[in-house]
Amino acid sequence: MSKNTIRIASGQGFWGDWLEAPVRQVEAGPIDYLMMDYLAEVTMSIMQKQRSRNPELGYAKDFVPLMRRLLPTLVRKGIRVSANAGGVNPRACATAVLNEARDAGLAGKVAIGVITGDDLMPRLEQLLAAGHELKNMDTGEPLETVLDSVQSANAYLGAWPLVEGFRRGANILITGRVTDTGLTLAPMIHEFGWAPDAWDLLAAGTVAGHIIECGAQCSGGNCMYRWERIPNMHDPGYPIVEARPDGGFVVTKHDGTGGRVSVQSVTEQLLYEMGDPTDYITPDCIADFTTVSLKKSGKDRVEISGVRGRPATDLLKVSISYSYGYKAIGTLVYAWPEAVKKARAADKIIRARLDRLGLNFDETVTEIIGADATHGRLAGKPDPDIAEVQLRIGVRGRERTPVERFSREIAPLILNGPPGVTGFAGGRPKVEEIVAYWPALIPKSEVCSQVEILEA
Repeated sequence: MSKNTIRIASGQGFWGDWLEAPVRQVEAGPIDYLMMDYLAEVTMSIMQKQRSRNPELGYAKDFVPLMRRLLPTLVRKGIRVSANAGGVNPRACATAVLNEARDAGLAGKVAIGVITGDDLMPRLEQLLAAGHELKNMDTGEPLETVLDSVQSANAYLGAWPLVEGFRRGANILITGRVTDTGLTLAPMIHEFGWAPDAWDLLAAGTVAGHIIECGAQCSGGNCMYRWERIPNMHDPGYPIVEARPDGGFVVTKHDGTGGRVSVQSVTEQLLYEMGDPTDYITPDCIADFTTVSLKKSGKDRVEISGVRGRPATDLLKVSISYSYGYKAIGTLVYAWPEAVKKARAADKIIRARLDRLGLNFDETVTEIIGADATHGRLAGKPDPDIAEVQLRIGVRGRERTPVERFSREIAPLILNGPPGVTGFAGGRPKVEEIVAYWPALIPKSEVCSQVEILEA
């Protein structure tokens, strides 16, 4: 590997991903950077709830013991880390990792960069008063209509705050709501000196980040193409980007690991969460995915080239979560004969009982797993006489009490409903708060990121 090539490895694709993956990436071969993506939209609200109960929390807690395992090897090999594990409390996360470094005898060898500024929750009323309506991008409604129910509000920062952190000497960068792609793009900008208006290069780095942001989803996991022939998925190799200064890069994985990197697997990931392929908008640039060229360049190696980009917009996306009432979901399994017919009868019974109790919900949804839940019923076809199905019925409403009352109506069907119930687990359905998603836009000028360096 020449000095003009860097290897950026994906270690986590979401909060809850396989914890052995980053260990493998660090230990199984040469890499320069380890990128770990933790944050989905709903994750921020979960972390905000944790922080409201304990001001020392609000981040991906399993990141800290993971770093305890990795730190000695990271320091010895000179591997740098970018991770948005900080959630809504990146400084607390960084402090916890810093303590692990000191306990491991690594004082003076670890510098942790903390990226903040994405959390707009304390500023919402101020922003609204200044005329920023934060309208829902889907409905056009102003945020004022749900302001009292908002649980979290975070702007998507891009790669440049991370670039500053690396330039200031951070070994490990811990961020809040930074774009998934920015975690990979930042090392490229830092190492290759790309300019802020080098749109094609920034777009290439963005495409690289998009390809590996979901971990093994581009190296054999969740892959439809000849999925049954993908080898050793008990031990999948997570993806690695070998990036060059000209914007070209190869997607690969460590030798000796399972899974497969192919044109097909990479293409499937490219299409993931895809809107208009000509306008993949990030804080750093707009990437045109229709210009991407993919070519096999060896075993488990796919060469990417030709990516074109355009100037970034003057807006940032804001991910807002808010409370939207309550839900509960109950299930029963019915066995042959006439399993589907029994499930449909049970559904009618429970709906009639809910009506008799005067319980009204915003929505009641029934699925029959095994017969119609995934693909829907075939028009004009009779119910199939299959071995077993799972009846799943859920309700949602603004008030908790009616939903709790619904949760008591599932179990009685075992003895006072259709015959043949073979599975009922977990007790009464759990009443859960519904967290809804509110996407909005805000001018970049209203969001100011900060970079702080903590040293062990």
